[in-house]
Amino acid sequence: MKTRIITDSASDILEGEYENLTVLPLSITFGTATYLDGVDLTHERFYELLVEEDELPKTGQVNPYAFGQVLDEVHAAGQQAVVITLSSKLSGTHQSAITAAAQAKGVVRVVDSLNVCVGERVLVECALRLAEKGLGAVEIADQICALRDRVCVVGLLDTLEYLRRGGRISAAAGAVGELLSIKPVIAIRSGEVALLGKARGSKNGRNLLNQQVEDAGGIDFGMPVALGYAGLSDRLLRKYVADSRGLWEAGFPDGSLPVHTVGATIGTHVGPGAIALAFFRKA
Repeated sequence: MKTRIITDSASDILEGEYENLTVLPLSITFGTATYLDGVDLTHERFYELLVEEDELPKTGQVNPYAFGQVLDEVHAAGQQAVVITLSSKLSGTHQSAITAAAQAKGVVRVVDSLNVCVGERVLVECALRLAEKGLGAVEIADQICALRDRVCVVGLLDTLEYLRRGGRISAAAGAVGELLSIKPVIAIRSGEVALLGKARGSKNGRNLLNQQVEDAGGIDFGMPVALGYAGLSDRLLRKYVADSRGLWEAGFPDGSLPVHTVGATIGTHVGPGAIALAFFRKA
């Protein structure tokens, strides 16, 4: 029996990107206008609005009804389902999936990725690989749960402005940080965003990213890897890749790294210019 993988748009995977994957959109509200992430609001248009609008947007979870509709379709097609959601500590979307699964027919398993953005993406891509091998929903969910503690996500912010606007740091700290060109390095730890350090300038920030990779024991290139950038330009990410060429040559000797755009769920808080890396640490 074929297993369908379902996720949400916080993974920054677009609907149609993978054949055996359904992506359900979160909602993004700017003022009185509400959009569906990745459906009628592209990543590019999101960053244009983010810069244009005075207030930060609000994100809304995927509701149980949306999950229920998809699960009904999966059951009608004679398939099983694995739902992988963004961290339950960051959104109620996971609980929506749990609610829908409890009422669904057939075999359904829900997995809390304890992650978001590129970190959620690599787990979804891993689940797709397992589904291609013919594994059932129970086996896939069990393996993803066993693997998620090996996922490492680190990011470098280009500006403190959006953390300040979102109330995550004080106005004074934001002003001083901008004056000193402070570049925060963040990670996802236990399902939440954690500040790992602050670097003076982009170069030092990129060095801190590589230090995190080294501290994790290196990248398992046999597993999915993802790089992401927030905003309308990948300039800072390209600079990071060029400066860290030795890190990537073992896994991507032809230079074709998996680069993706970061969408609204994380982009709202980090702003344009941020870069992120997700990988599985070596077992």
